[in-house]
Amino acid sequence: MEIGLRHLIDVELASHVEESRCFNEASGQQPQPDLTSIEGLLQTRAAHAMRPSGALPRTVECTVEANGRRVPVRIIAPGIGRSRAVFLDFHGGGFFLGSAALGDERNAGLADGLGVTVVSVDYRLAPENPWPAAPDDCETAALWALEHAESLFGTSQFVIGGVSAGANLALTTLFRLRDRGHGQRVAGVVLQFGAYDLSGHTPGGRLYADEYFIEAYVGPILDRTNPDISPLFGDLSDLPPTLMVVGALDILLEDNLAMAARLSSAGGEVDIRVFPESPHGFTSFPTSMATAALRDIDSWIDGRLTQEGHQRVP
Repeated sequence: MEIGLRHLIDVELASHVEESRCFNEASGQQPQPDLTSIEGLLQTRAAHAMRPSGALPRTVECTVEANGRRVPVRIIAPGIGRSRAVFLDFHGGGFFLGSAALGDERNAGLADGLGVTVVSVDYRLAPENPWPAAPDDCETAALWALEHAESLFGTSQFVIGGVSAGANLALTTLFRLRDRGHGQRVAGVVLQFGAYDLSGHTPGGRLYADEYFIEAYVGPILDRTNPDISPLFGDLSDLPPTLMVVGALDILLEDNLAMAARLSSAGGEVDIRVFPESPHGFTSFPTSMATAALRDIDSWIDGRLTQEGHQRVP
């Protein structure tokens, strides 16, 4: 396992530290509405929805179906050339916020830069739709993509990626695909600062055990070590190569390090990269550190697809 203490030795990242520190200080801590109330939840969602979505006219919105279930997705194909792979994207937002549209700008960059077709999933949100609604929706999109990727996009290769709550869902989707015998179709998985222990039973999980999103997502379920809820407790064998990205200031750092260790112990190929002076969600910030992290992600995906023999076709 390559434990990514890259931030201790990388000269480029060191040059971004002061900018990131200034950005973090300027951002500060904004008052948080009471999420346990309907009013507070709606206020938070309204504020979140006001962020620039980056929605693009080229995006195709549709509802897909597999295994008797349906889920809306957003599809962005490469502007030029055929697809090397399908990138299945799960957005973040603590399972109760966010939408696929918020990722359009980033996903268009992935599509054009790497020659992949991005399928981003609008899974149902908690608390109105608690577990297992979100992983069911993500599995539905994955099964649909597996069935139709060759005919629709001209590729049979896949990469899966998720951000925050979406990283949790990326792993639970991988578990389900592997158990159905489809694991070999996935060339790699990219996990950005995910939450992997929602039970609070591990040292890393205890650091955020009282966060609102956990109760909203799983409610009164007693055994939150179920791997479909807390992937850290799952069978991590026979998973594809994994890139993990997390900030050194993220409350989820220890949880991510524990997941990296478990993946490695299970025989997996895992590369974890820790970025200095970076809090949770930092890859969405307008900073040079975020740019460096996203560049690392793109390079890693490109390497995986090239290694699998799916080079970019102009």
